[in-house]
Amino acid sequence: MKTLTVSAICFSALTLGACAATQSAGGGVQTVRDGFADAATAPLEDLNLRRDAIPTVLLQAQSAPYDMRNMERCPTIAAEVRRLDDALGPDLDEPRPQNGSLNSEIAADAAASATLDAIRDTATDFIPLRSWVRRLSGAEQHSQQVQAAIQAGLQRRAFLKGMGMQRNCAPPAAPSWFTPRG
Repeated sequence: MKTLTVSAICFSALTLGACAATQSAGGGVQTVRDGFADAATAPLEDLNLRRDAIPTVLLQAQSAPYDMRNMERCPTIAAEVRRLDDALGPDLDEPRPQNGSLNSEIAADAAASATLDAIRDTATDFIPLRSWVRRLSGAEQHSQQVQAAIQAGLQRRAFLKGMGMQRNCAPPAAPSWFTPRG
């Protein structure tokens, strides 16, 4: 009886593991499906026929990265840092979220990303003299503008967190490790 119970538990564990792996692979396939159109139309960016808009908060950071107007209070600093986080993603001081992903899910995500990168690379390889096409179409200039706006946003966020520390603000108006003085 004991052997039968152990066998049933092992069979259940293997079945659940297989189900999780199948679900992970299905998630990877869905990721590829969702990103396929963007990857396949990547040449449109090189031809400057499609471009991503630069978020307003990054354009504002670019025009005045050290502007402190209306930033006297911790809640307004925190709100501005959150807007920058929305545009840039989490800051370096933020801990990576523990989402409880299984190794099979992580592997499926990596495989999906590699597949989409291969599709994007293959699609853009069809453009002869791609670097010249990007320059002549204005796509390279737009890409540089996006990078400059991102850098300005990163600078502004760091500046605001420093000002938040100076004003004894709690995170997110200061780095996540900072503890305000009582």
